[in-house]
Amino acid sequence: MKSSITNILPLQVRRSLKQFGSDLSLARRKRGLTIEMMAERLTIAKSTYQRVEKGDSKVSFGIYAMALYVLGFGSPFLNIIEAKEDMHGLLLDIERVPKRVRRPKDRKS
Repeated sequence: MKSSITNILPLQVRRSLKQFGSDLSLARRKRGLTIEMMAERLTIAKSTYQRVEKGDSKVSFGIYAMALYVLGFGSPFLNIIEAKEDMHGLLLDIERVPKRVRRPKDRKS
């Protein structure tokens, strides 16, 4: 049996992808675009775009990004993991700071 990314994704991630696809569908319909129009603008097959709106985890991240761009959301992933907002990462950085710094020993060749 082939392993699938869908089989190993946590439930929370699967649900968020499904909601994301649903949100894309709503945004598309609000703009009066058909699935065919979106697929054409993304240069993908209609069936692939239908998988996007279902939140399929096997669809390329780039296709999701392009769908957002086509719908007028610009660069939504630009600041998603902004370093100054990553509290966990900042705490890890603080823990790694040495208690004291020593001068490097002179190395003789």
